[in-house]
Amino acid sequence: MSDRGAGRLILVATPIGNLGDVTARAAEVLATADVVCCEDTRRTRALLSALGIAAGGRLVSVHGHNEAARAAQVVGWLSAGRTVALVSDAGTPAVSDPGARLVAAAIEAGQDVTVAPGPSAVLGALVVSGLPTERFCVEGFLPRRGVERRTRLEALRVEERTTVLLESPQRLADTLADLAGVIGARPLAVVRELTKLHEEVWRGDLVEAAATFADREVRGEVVVVLGGVRDTSPPSDQEVAAAVAARLAEGASVRDAAGAVALALGVPHRRAYRAALAAREDTRAGG
Repeated sequence: MSDRGAGRLILVATPIGNLGDVTARAAEVLATADVVCCEDTRRTRALLSALGIAAGGRLVSVHGHNEAARAAQVVGWLSAGRTVALVSDAGTPAVSDPGARLVAAAIEAGQDVTVAPGPSAVLGALVVSGLPTERFCVEGFLPRRGVERRTRLEALRVEERTTVLLESPQRLADTLADLAGVIGARPLAVVRELTKLHEEVWRGDLVEAAATFADREVRGEVVVVLGGVRDTSPPSDQEVAAAVAARLAEGASVRDAAGAVALALGVPHRRAYRAALAAREDTRAGG
């Protein structure tokens, strides 16, 4: 039991697939917390067992259906000086998972709230997508149907930032088809089973993705990373040349530099490849 004078709510990020990604601090918090609030007690009990941590009677379910009602109980524990850990089934809690209401209630009650950061499917998919990361937003799960879904799709059509969406494998094909129908051509990455044995990162164009995944059986967790809307005017030859030169300077091959620039700038691969060849020749001539 905690002997602190005041309680603390700690959001704990847990592995999204690879158990080796759990941090030492996360394991320590899970081992010492008075209460562990979790989305699914069975999954968290299995995680603790894999880490060699005894669950005891510390696990309490907090999910989408009971989070509002559970908040008052958690605030009571915090007020009594207990340390409460909060986890979701995988990744960082409160990001498209239960936890946000609990955090808000604890803060409103004047309790200490902190985080043991770690794995995140959102950030993991974003950084491996190859799409711009300077400005991005998290859309989460789209509404399944109706006017609300259409409204959100229309908002994405004019969104300038890179957008991260979550989707189930069963609904991926329909979502890609709906996105392509509203948005049209746009750089995109489909990230599946991140950090797991069958990890896959598909990179290409939204319209191509809709065709590729239309009849494909998909399994596992899926994150879709959608590039933002671009200026309608095509990039100049100077912009393309500068972009491929920067990739080559980082050590990329001509093919990889051309592919990355074609995806990032939305130009034909042939154009980017020619620019990469020219940039390589200029480098050799100058060296």
